[in-house]
Amino acid sequence: MVFMQSYCETNSSISHTWVDEGISPCFYFTLVPTILLTIAFFLGTVHCVCFQKYGTAMEPKFIPRSRLYGFQLAVSVLLLVQFLGGTVWRAATAAGELPAYVVLYGCFSALSWVWATVLLRVERRRVMVMDRTRGHSTFLLLFWAVAFSAENLAFVSWYSPHWWWKLENTEQQVQFGLWLLRYTGTGLLFFIGLKAPGLPRRPYMLLINEDERDVENSGQSLLGRTDPNQSTWQGFKHKVRLLVPYMWPRGNVVLQLLVVFCLALLGVERVINVFVPIYYKNIVNGLTDGSSWHSVAMTVCVYVLLKFLQGGGAGTSGFVSNMRSFLWIRVQQFTNRVVQVRLFAHLHSLSLRWHLSRKTGDVLRSIDRGTSSINSLLSYLVFSIFPTIADIIISIVYFVTNFNAWFGLIIFICMTLYLTLTIIITEWRTKYRRDMNQQDNNAKSKAVDSLLNFETVKYYNAESYEVGRFEDTILKYQVSEWKTQASLALLNQTQNLIIASGLMAGSLLCAYFVTEGKFQVGDFVLFGTYIIQLYTPLNWFGTYYRMIQNSFIDMENMFELFEEEEEVKDDVNAGNLLFKDGKVEFENVFFSYTSGKEILNDVSFTVLPGQTVALVGPSGSGKSTIVRLLFRFYNIQGGCIRVDGQDISKVKQSSLRAHIGVVPQDTVLFNDNIRNNIRYGRITASDQEVEEAAIAADIHDKIMAFPEGYDTQVGERGLKLSGGEKQRVAIARTILKAPQIILLDEATSALDTQTERNIQASLARVCVNRTTIVVAHRLSTIIGADQILVVSQGRIAERGRHEELLLKEGLYADMWMKQQQAQDSDSSSDTETKDRASEKLQPPPPPPPSGHHH
Repeated sequence: MVFMQSYCETNSSISHTWVDEGISPCFYFTLVPTILLTIAFFLGTVHCVCFQKYGTAMEPKFIPRSRLYGFQLAVSVLLLVQFLGGTVWRAATAAGELPAYVVLYGCFSALSWVWATVLLRVERRRVMVMDRTRGHSTFLLLFWAVAFSAENLAFVSWYSPHWWWKLENTEQQVQFGLWLLRYTGTGLLFFIGLKAPGLPRRPYMLLINEDERDVENSGQSLLGRTDPNQSTWQGFKHKVRLLVPYMWPRGNVVLQLLVVFCLALLGVERVINVFVPIYYKNIVNGLTDGSSWHSVAMTVCVYVLLKFLQGGGAGTSGFVSNMRSFLWIRVQQFTNRVVQVRLFAHLHSLSLRWHLSRKTGDVLRSIDRGTSSINSLLSYLVFSIFPTIADIIISIVYFVTNFNAWFGLIIFICMTLYLTLTIIITEWRTKYRRDMNQQDNNAKSKAVDSLLNFETVKYYNAESYEVGRFEDTILKYQVSEWKTQASLALLNQTQNLIIASGLMAGSLLCAYFVTEGKFQVGDFVLFGTYIIQLYTPLNWFGTYYRMIQNSFIDMENMFELFEEEEEVKDDVNAGNLLFKDGKVEFENVFFSYTSGKEILNDVSFTVLPGQTVALVGPSGSGKSTIVRLLFRFYNIQGGCIRVDGQDISKVKQSSLRAHIGVVPQDTVLFNDNIRNNIRYGRITASDQEVEEAAIAADIHDKIMAFPEGYDTQVGERGLKLSGGEKQRVAIARTILKAPQIILLDEATSALDTQTERNIQASLARVCVNRTTIVVAHRLSTIIGADQILVVSQGRIAERGRHEELLLKEGLYADMWMKQQQAQDSDSSSDTETKDRASEKLQPPPPPPPSGHHH
């Protein structure tokens, strides 16, 4: 029969925490279940009440099916059974006296795990409606973390005869087996709990809103689409896979050797960090023990050499660190260059549709922040985070081995608390940083947009309105910035408190052992030196983590730009266009910019080599779209477009566009001189060829009249030139390119009559013996076309020559009549105005002679 005569074993007391080089079992097996039950009962009850009162039952379709969740639940039940079974076994095998703490341990532990298992089920079925996070609650993660940490404390008692490590009898072997089961189970629950397999991966309200959202919103730009509450580390593997090619310089052996050498120097720094405090300890011991001058001098010289390699205080870097930073410059430059070039090339490969919908300010800010953040990210990860974690592990092993387990435990607890709270608070701060970036983008976007439309602002006297809008965006940015800085101050204070607590606990313990004669004075110096040396990079760990997280946030938009798919791609087996005569065919072409709204409907026509075909019709009928499709800015939804019998979707875009010249309606020039703007038609052209093209475009004399001639700067988008001058520069470009097919998209619609006539004459010379498609607004400019196509509502309503279409008396005849009437009206009003002006200038007629009557 089992009796419980006392709470602890014979000759033992719960007040004795350290017995025979280990933690007292009575103290340990009382403290651990009490803490677990306290967490489970108080926090768990509050958690459960909140779920029942403020939560709602999740719809089954939003609960992911997961075998890992079933495993998680099974492990929880297994641990519960283990506690009950272990207690029963201890009671059954007790020879006489069974300490009361064994029963308390089994009962308290079982109760706490029952509560944790119940809450695991509750979280599976109910959710807090306004919760903007994902994953398990803080309570469950804390419970599993404490349980796993408690099992790790058993290692501190490795040399104690009161524990089971020696496995000398059946009882110790069974207890060791039960501990192994607990250790494995609590560790699995903690790490699986971080993944939260049985719960939705995103906030529940977000899932509901996405489920109800209209499908048409799916076509929005990727920029700014990121969920503000998602973790920065989401998709970490994917982001790292994108980063690795930029870090490892493929094809460059010298840079690869530099990367390897820098990593080797990193390892050397870790070794030096261990030996610096050791030699400092030897100096102190040598001075206190009365060692010879020669021995002390040698130790001091080695110490100074190590400090020179490691670096001194006040943030100065050592020789090894400086050498590594110097060698890493080339690798950093390689990374920066490759990222920017690849992104720039990718943006140029995107479709016209994307470029028409982009916000230039947003894109530029995303590129700037993204490219600069990649270098920061690689530097912080490789040279700050990983070395700091390595230093922590090395220090724990060193103190456990050379001091005792208490020092290793102090460092482990401090580091764990520091890193955990840093990560938790920084993750919480993420939304503020991301919102600050968004407000920054908005401010810069509005500024760029306003400056680009400077003339419009002046026309409508809206300077004060634009300044007010810009100030509003700055104020919103500053609100987000304040939240970011305030949360940063909170994080710094938390870190400072943990560091100070760990330093105080370790220093007091070390000083106690020195006073007891177990340690030397040098050991106290070693501990203080090592711990401060360890805390220095650890103090920056929060900054490193924040900078890494900020870099990930800054890179998100850039990654989204990289992931933006090319709409118009070359076919896998695409070859070059084999140009022969320049025959263009549209066969049953269907096209729409957005689904449900057709722009072209069953369009078919043929342009023979050397012919000029004109496209006319009302605005929005699809004329310019036909030109864009031939240039392959978009893919068609049906039909086929051929050049010399070759489907243009089966040939390379570059080879197709090399044979096509475009003179657009709105010519935009680069902010460069006139010579380089004309030379853009063919980059390799000489100055003489550029001038010959300008002569052919009838703009050479005009250019020579400028004070700087061909070196005249045209300004941003060519705003320093008039509309006619810009148009002739575009024509000169096209002449220099010498294409076989020419597309004119209402090239003269916005010009005055005289300028239009001059440019028409220039275009006529360009288009001789070339296949030409003209989109025209003024019908008088295309009377001589070989074929005129009248486009109406996406279809070709009429076709023929000018005279034939007039005889049909259809849409073309009606358009011609209206334009003639408008022209006659303008002419008559001009004549009437001139007559009135001349009448005002003529003297009044003389009065009739008196006495004469009529």
